Amino acid sequence: MSTIKNDTLWLPDDELTPELAEFTRGIRAFANEKLAPHARAIDEQSTFRRAMVGELGDAGILGGPLPTAIGGSGWTPLQLALAHEELGAVCSNARGFCAVQTGLVTQTLAKNGDDDQREQWLKPLMRGEAIGCFALTEPNAGSDVASLTTHAVEQPDGSYRVSGLKHWVTNAGIADVMLLFATVDPKLKGKGITAFVIDTARDGLDRKPMEGVELGHRGSDHAVLTFDNMVVQKSEMLGPVGKGFGIALGGLSSGRLSVASGAVGIHRAALSAAVKFTTERQQFGQPLAQFQMVQERLADMLTSLHASRALVHRCANRRLHGTETHADVAMAKLQSTEAAATACDQAVMLHGARGYSSAFPVERLWRDIQALRIYEGTSMIQKGILARMLTT
Repeated sequence: MSTIKNDTLWLPDDELTPELAEFTRGIRAFANEKLAPHARAIDEQSTFRRAMVGELGDAGILGGPLPTAIGGSGWTPLQLALAHEELGAVCSNARGFCAVQTGLVTQTLAKNGDDDQREQWLKPLMRGEAIGCFALTEPNAGSDVASLTTHAVEQPDGSYRVSGLKHWVTNAGIADVMLLFATVDPKLKGKGITAFVIDTARDGLDRKPMEGVELGHRGSDHAVLTFDNMVVQKSEMLGPVGKGFGIALGGLSSGRLSVASGAVGIHRAALSAAVKFTTERQQFGQPLAQFQMVQERLADMLTSLHASRALVHRCANRRLHGTETHADVAMAKLQSTEAAATACDQAVMLHGARGYSSAFPVERLWRDIQALRIYEGTSMIQKGILARMLTT
């Protein structure tokens, strides 16, 4: 039988140094042992598994990218990419949680917080003892961050009263700490946006689940936040007044590498499932993988997987050396998410009717990849970034 059986063809291990390969296998073993047994159930039951947070903390994954001086493991950007590929290949809910907890919240807080804020929150977040969320997106301010309208009005005593609405905030319904972005003056657009780091146990904050049932990532927590004259102290400000726009964009840039890496993981899982199914499934007296049109799809999925991973690793290495441009992460996210979406679509088709059922993983992979094409900047936004860099 001349079908692909060797999983080293789609794993990253042979491309890595021995140290990085060992690191990657360690994350893979954790994901297969702790996350894989629950991935289908939490999706079907639309349930966030709180025990997962402690497991990720105990494994050092939540603190991985943080500097060793503050208790992290000092991962390089490439280690982050490899870790999030492994998580994405097994459970997108876990990978998405890490992107928010670490990429958006903890790293942003470590970079922009004062000593008291870091002392209060960093260690609990890294250990999995606290959960964080990144309260940025609004119904009329998604890709256009500068148009957010949640308003922080300064009071005579120096505190602020916050009113407004956020939605599609991952972890928001269960978060202990929130990075909140509000404007001190809507007329100033981006120059008025100010960031705050607050605990979520306070009056004036209402949290509700998003209406409806999500297409994918059903084992994650997504919430609507309503602020009604919520009091925020000046000491809870994250960075200076009016500098929140830059802080938000910096967090999103970190998150995009996680998204791109997670998409590579989903792509890899789709290919693995397609190879397994088509080599085992017999039709017309032979395995499906013996048919030329099936082979064509498998070959395309493998080739595009390696192209995506190459762009992700290129971006990670350039980030390490300080040579990264906006184009690097835009290309990595665009290529990896769109290629993974195509691979998942083909994997469902190759499974036939079985691909339409949650009894096989490709159905869940197909749903989960759609979100990665949208958040941290849609594919159209990434194309706009690239086109502007080419033409202006």
